[in-house]
Order: sequence, then C-alpha cells, then structure tokens
Amino acid sequence: MRRVVAEHEDWLESPEPRHNLIVELLRQLALLDFQAMYESAGWRTYVALHAPFLSLADGEMRDQVQAALARSEQVRTARVAKAWEQLAGLFGYRLRPELGASFETMATLLSATLHGLVIMALSTLDISTQRIEASPFGATDKDEWSLPAIGLAAIASAFLEPDPAIEWNETQLASVRQALSSWDLPTL
Repeated sequence: MRRVVAEHEDWLESPEPRHNLIVELLRQLALLDFQAMYESAGWRTYVALHAPFLSLADGEMRDQVQAALARSEQVRTARVAKAWEQLAGLFGYRLRPELGASFETMATLLSATLHGLVIMALSTLDISTQRIEASPFGATDKDEWSLPAIGLAAIASAFLEPDPAIEWNETQLASVRQALSSWDLPTL
C-alpha cells in the first residue's frame, strides 16, 4: 500500500485523482490478498476443517467444532473490518448511511467472496490468472483487473462513498501523509 501511494502521492490532492488512487489500491491489494490466501497452507487446512464439520452428526462434538470455526471467523472478520475502517477513514471515505451496515458486514462479504474465489481457483486455475482490461468503479484509466480485484472492489464500492464532512485542505493532506508514513498496516 505504501508503495502504491508513494508512486501516486500527488493523486491525493484533488477528488478525481484521489478516487483513482483508491481504485488502484483496491486493484492491487485485492490481488495480493487473494494470492496470499491461495498460497497459504494454513488457509487450506482451515478450509479442510470445514468438510468434516459438515458431516458430523448433531451433538456436542459438532457444536464444539462449529463454535471453534465461528470464533476463528469472528477474529478474522474483526481484523478485516478494522483494516477497512482505517483505510476508509484515512482516505476520507465512509460507509453509505442508507445501507445501515457496519464494517463487519462489509468484511463478511469481502471475506466470503475471497474465500469462494480461492476455493474455486484450487480446481479452476484460470481464476487466479485471468485478467480483464477495464476501467471499472470510476477509474479514468484502463488497467489489468483480476477477478478477485473486481469482486472485492465491487463490494467496497457498494459500501463506501466519499465522506462529505472531510474537507481536503493542506492540513488534511499533511495529516494523511503523516499517517501513511507511520501507519502500522493491520494484518488481514
């Protein structure tokens, strides 16, 4: 993220380029998240634990496994929600109020989309390599978009909008630059 912002720091200064920066971050970070999950032996083990859970008979053992899986999902969802809340706040975005949703809701949908794509890519390899030349979500330039990037950016676009309460002036820009230089990126 720091690299992308550093390459386009001048894009922070006005609304359209700032939006392009957000879209570019979504395009690149979604693919990185997908690749990290796709290549993770730990994540494959986690997925493998779901299969036997589905075949467990109702009872105490099934309840315990379900509770453990649910706790794991809740922890991950909370981390993803926190990361998106920080990212949105940093770049002057907010949740669309008409949705009545939370960052946890958004994180749940983002995670489900990413999980589904990774599971599908394990057997359908072109999901991980397919690229579409496009300029979606208000981007002004065409670029290569992966399926994970399109899916995650579509969800982010549905949930987020520029915050009209944020005044983009020199003070705000200095604050964003300072935050980016010292921000400890949350682990997704």
